[in-house]
Amino acid sequence: MSDLNLQQPPRRVLLVPLLSGELDSNQNPRWPEQPARLLEAFYRHRFNTTVKLLSDVWSWTDYYRQVEQLLQQGSSFDRIIFISHGGYDGPILKNAVYLQEQNANGNTINMLQFSEAQPGLKNVMSITYDTEKNRQFSDYMASHWNDLASMEFHAVWQQLTGYEKQIQPLDNSCYQRYCSTEKLALRPPEQREYQQHLCELICRKPLFEIKQSVELSPERFFRFASSLNSILNADGLIFFGACNPGSISPKIEVQKGKTELLINSTLAGGPHMSYVDLVSEASGHITSGPVGDSSGEDVVKRIMLFETNHPQHHLCIVVPGIN
Repeated sequence: MSDLNLQQPPRRVLLVPLLSGELDSNQNPRWPEQPARLLEAFYRHRFNTTVKLLSDVWSWTDYYRQVEQLLQQGSSFDRIIFISHGGYDGPILKNAVYLQEQNANGNTINMLQFSEAQPGLKNVMSITYDTEKNRQFSDYMASHWNDLASMEFHAVWQQLTGYEKQIQPLDNSCYQRYCSTEKLALRPPEQREYQQHLCELICRKPLFEIKQSVELSPERFFRFASSLNSILNADGLIFFGACNPGSISPKIEVQKGKTELLINSTLAGGPHMSYVDLVSEASGHITSGPVGDSSGEDVVKRIMLFETNHPQHHLCIVVPGIN
């Protein structure tokens, strides 16, 4: 600590528990609040620090809104500490929609939803349909488009496919050719239900096309970096209390429909060794975070050891401009 250009002891600390539960998990989505309260008590009692604790951050929109409020109040901090789920590309929140667009080209409508779970990785959902093909479906899309913003991709696909099945009849000649009783009788009993399901997909002319993709979004990443700079003092520290922000980035083969990791991209002079390296270079601040897996209890322990000058393993600390 004595070798780092940091405000010692910290006078003002911002704690950011990101409330996002894992899918198919019984874990309380508010689990980051407990380690945040422990750190709040530590900073107050150890250093007589003024501590600000953000509340109800369920999406990055929530985070940016509260940062804007802090700016309006003239607040600045010596530490910004995130406590959350995480990965090689930083803290993870629910994949929430932040923008919807609609484009028309004649009778063809293309509806786009942009969402993000990690700043800089933009998830795109595209739904395209012809307004003249089925008026019922067109009216349905017009009245339900905003409702789809709260749904995951698979749920949207299921809902639209289910509605399509209600209003779009099967092509009878196609169905008889491939799915007649005589055709199904030629199939083993255990395959008939699946074959009939395939036939309904093939012999029902689709009313829409839906796609999803992930793209690098430099503007979204630098918006996040700018938010850190806006409320962090020049000699302040950014700490990511999550899994893997300090881990060396894996070299992955980019699959179709996926994108490369932020840390393997050219953002802020990359590729970078870790997410901590990326954020440090992009923000110009000392940045730190665990190497490997890290629980809420680990985060508390690591920060306490760091602030009291005790050595520890598996903590990555990056000073901007120093490789």
